[in-house]
Amino acid sequence: SIVWRNVVLMGLLHLGAVYALSLVPRAHILTLLWAYFCFLMTALGVTAGAHRLWSHRSYKAKLPLRIFLAAANSMAFQNDIYEWSRDHRVHHKYSETDADPHNARRGFFFSHIGWLFVRKHRDVIEKGRKLDFTDLLDDPVVRFQRKYYKSSVVLMCFVIPTIVPWYLWGESLWNAYFLASILRYTISLNVTWLVNSAAHMYGNRPYDKNINPRQNTLVTLGAIGEGFHNYHHTFPFDYSASELGLKFNPTTWFIDFMFWLGLVTDRKQAPKEMIQARKERTGDGSA
Repeated sequence: SIVWRNVVLMGLLHLGAVYALSLVPRAHILTLLWAYFCFLMTALGVTAGAHRLWSHRSYKAKLPLRIFLAAANSMAFQNDIYEWSRDHRVHHKYSETDADPHNARRGFFFSHIGWLFVRKHRDVIEKGRKLDFTDLLDDPVVRFQRKYYKSSVVLMCFVIPTIVPWYLWGESLWNAYFLASILRYTISLNVTWLVNSAAHMYGNRPYDKNINPRQNTLVTLGAIGEGFHNYHHTFPFDYSASELGLKFNPTTWFIDFMFWLGLVTDRKQAPKEMIQARKERTGDGSA
């Protein structure tokens, strides 16, 4: 059954983003830079936060960093950390089946945005109940964000991105709202959704040719390192979500910088020998 509220709200959001593009030539350059900064913070709240830290436990983060990532995750406005991580674990456990919340076998549109327009398949709910998510609620930061999620979204996703350009360099509230909030939010949503859609359909599979997820360069560029998706589904525990080396992965760079600052510990990695053996056994020979 169709969730018409989501259809209408997403339609209005995307119309607002299209209108926001017309404001770009009239906006202060600092407003555009601020919008991009907010985009990067938004992305880290998902990639380094909800995804690599809380969903996969691929590294440990000390309290100050977890607080920052939770705030950035509220700026992302993609459900709270608990719900995002819960759905993502179900996605990995039952990838490309009816129990996958955004099953790519149902087509590009469904896996990109259509899954938000309909009620969850009963398998998503039933099989999801069999997984253990208690570790998420053991984190007081996750509990706090979940309890105050709506107010934190209003503040982080809409109020702060709008107020800063207006207060600091005299940008109009209209321009600031549509560019740093609406346009930035819409782009960040679609970039995240491309990991579910394009990165499950287009690209090579050097690590496991028997699964759908692919290595997709364009998704990697947009989602700051999340497009090495064949690798990630083959080695989901690896904090880098990609094979180590001189690859474009800003999220990994961020985590490494936090490690250097002493805010990150226990980064999990797939050994080179394991990676090479997997390539030779199940890869498509493209790497």
